[in-house]
Amino acid sequence: MKKSIPLLMVGTLALAACSGWSESRVNPTNWFGSSTPAPAETAPANDANALIPEQRERSGLFSRPDEELIGFPITRVDELRIEPTPSGAIVYATGTAARQGAYNARLVKVDNPENAKNGVVEYTFEVSYPDYATNQGTERSRQVTDAVNIGAKELGSVRLVRVRAEQNALESRRR
Repeated sequence: MKKSIPLLMVGTLALAACSGWSESRVNPTNWFGSSTPAPAETAPANDANALIPEQRERSGLFSRPDEELIGFPITRVDELRIEPTPSGAIVYATGTAARQGAYNARLVKVDNPENAKNGVVEYTFEVSYPDYATNQGTERSRQVTDAVNIGAKELGSVRLVRVRAEQNALESRRR
């Protein structure tokens, strides 16, 4: 009887201390908050070669030129979610394309030394469209989703994740 009362007291105190876990910064589900709108950045109008990728010189017996991906920024980003995983986090983005038939959706990482210094990971949500004309259709029929994985090593220095589109951008800050 003398041993059970102190053990019961210690167990009760330990269990009561666990209630703060859901709001704790250590809890991985609290690492990023919900997404918030951000101002969309537009490309300079004078850049005539903005969509032409830089050519890398490759040499070798069996080397082929890289496949050229022609992508356009999606019209609007509707949702941005970041879910923790054991190996880092997965960034999910859902957007609305300008017309039906959008394919090859991808989150393209923007390499900017200024962003890396400030702990910002920025992606441009790009899609490809068919060569032939397609209907605009309903908003739901034009929705496209893509995801990208951020490793735990890179995630350690990330404070903000931003996904840009043609008309808007969404970002999620680390708590």
